[in-house]
Amino acid sequence: MQKNINGATFAKMVTAASKLLEVNREQIDTLNVFPVPDGDTGTNMSLTMQSAIKELKACKSNSLYDLADSVSRGALKGARGNSGVITSQIFRGMCAVLKDKTDFDTKTFAKALKNATDVAYSAVSKPKEGTILTVCRMISEHAMSVCGKVKDMESFMQEIIKKGQEAVDLTPTLLPVLKKAGVVDSGGMGLLTIYKGMYKGLIGEEIEGATVEQPEVKVDSAMEHADIMNLGTIEFGYCTEFFIINLKRRTTLADIDRLREYLMSIGDSVICIGDLEFVKVHVHTNNPGQAITKALQLGEVDKVKIENMLEQNRELIKKYEAEKKEIGMLSICSGSGFAEIFKDINVDRVIEGGQTMNPSAQDIADAVARINAENVFIFPNNKNIILAAEQSKSLVENKKIYVVPTKNIPQGISAALAFNPDETADENLSNMIHAVDNVAAGQVTYAVRNTKVDGFSLVQGDIIGLDNKKILAKGKDVAKVTCDLVEKLHHPSHSLINLYYGADVSEEEAINLQEMLQEKYPDLDVELFLGGQPIYYYVVSLE
Repeated sequence: MQKNINGATFAKMVTAASKLLEVNREQIDTLNVFPVPDGDTGTNMSLTMQSAIKELKACKSNSLYDLADSVSRGALKGARGNSGVITSQIFRGMCAVLKDKTDFDTKTFAKALKNATDVAYSAVSKPKEGTILTVCRMISEHAMSVCGKVKDMESFMQEIIKKGQEAVDLTPTLLPVLKKAGVVDSGGMGLLTIYKGMYKGLIGEEIEGATVEQPEVKVDSAMEHADIMNLGTIEFGYCTEFFIINLKRRTTLADIDRLREYLMSIGDSVICIGDLEFVKVHVHTNNPGQAITKALQLGEVDKVKIENMLEQNRELIKKYEAEKKEIGMLSICSGSGFAEIFKDINVDRVIEGGQTMNPSAQDIADAVARINAENVFIFPNNKNIILAAEQSKSLVENKKIYVVPTKNIPQGISAALAFNPDETADENLSNMIHAVDNVAAGQVTYAVRNTKVDGFSLVQGDIIGLDNKKILAKGKDVAKVTCDLVEKLHHPSHSLINLYYGADVSEEEAINLQEMLQEKYPDLDVELFLGGQPIYYYVVSLE
């Protein structure tokens, strides 16, 4: 029985938690309240934990302080979606207590769980019971009540898991929408899975079948700028290139290897390849003369080229500063058509994201950092990305970030169109939020399971139309459901219907639907656009 846990054991516990979460990721995804094909709670929590493990593996120390700090930092960088952000905050709170210790017992771990609850609740503007927060709180309260009596960590973790299961089972009674859908809270189940994994790591139980790769977040290549992330940080100032020809008779292949090793000791970006007839050399160094002198010991030096990267860097910085804007914009969206639309309305950068592919806080921060502006507006365009966008603020220096809480792409388009370069950032923020409030938007997709929700009895494969809060229409025909959805969203004040068709809809089908809507609403303009979005047949907006 273990009473005190050191850094190495803690690392095993967190690693096992990540593995078990990945094994159960798809099952947790299916607990999404809406029976849509892009439930992603388990995926977001798993990718957040994978980021924590990446930092953990990079840590060279076995001290609890360093390991806990790595887990906390890695979880924040990789936080994706609401569930991932809350998971990162749980570990942030937990690790803040643990890192002050050389090891920890049940009492300290109970305090860590209590702090995890406090930090997680503070990260959500309107905490809702019946969610991962409830499970976190009930576990920490129970941990505080039993830590004085249960001294060994194995029994203590069993107590946590038992209470966690009770809390997860309770979520449908606290959140009616879960009860109607016949599911428990997916985030709560994900957290319980994490604690189960930590227990398995504690007792040394192996977890099989856990493999995952961090998704690549795509940035529109047409919107790339110079790598401003590295301006002003050049360590070696001279790019030095030359050939070695007419090698001396006594020169050997081992001499070429030793030259390569020497070049690596005086610089980086080393290329030293060839044979006894010809050698190509490339190195970034502060001492090009030393590189050339060493090469002359092997043979003749030819076609020498030395470029002053320090001066190049100064020119880039000068150009960057001259081109700096007061305000820039970043949009997150899914679909090539939507990416083109945002480019056309002067959004500086677009990164791919949406349901099932939420960018992490670090992904968002990196994109913001590459926008050459003092102030940057972020359009998350998905309610599950807003928290990660907010968390990205702590990862970016020397910029003021404004997160416009757009919950769908049409809101993001309206916010971007409201931008006025002649007004201040605060004035633009007010205008953007006002523009978002005037958009009624919905999406059309299909049900992935049988369930009852929002007054509808759904069968797997049904076409469903929904807004950001609930399902508004269902049927068997995509066009018919889209028309029903528009009817539910329509208000007499609207003068425009925007219809964005997805990757699984042909242009001909979209044109036919446009004509149907135009006939039904002759007083409104019906505009058609290629969105190119996956999973959703149509995205519609009324303004």
